[in-house]
Amino acid sequence: MTERVGHCDLCGDARVFVPVYPGGECPDGHAECPEWACADCGGAVLIGFDAAPAARTTGVVTATRAA
Repeated sequence: MTERVGHCDLCGDARVFVPVYPGGECPDGHAECPEWACADCGGAVLIGFDAAPAARTTGVVTATRAA
């Protein structure tokens, strides 16, 4: 069985992750499915996937409170 060790945000430390779709049966057609789950709690992560946020096209809005 394929497994990877990584940080699980839900468990709070290093855990074993297993593929959600073992055996190369990725429903999205990826050669290696990026969907993995913590073997302890089931928390899902994407591994090997560029999850960088898209560039914002608008400015930052700040709120001020009237005195």
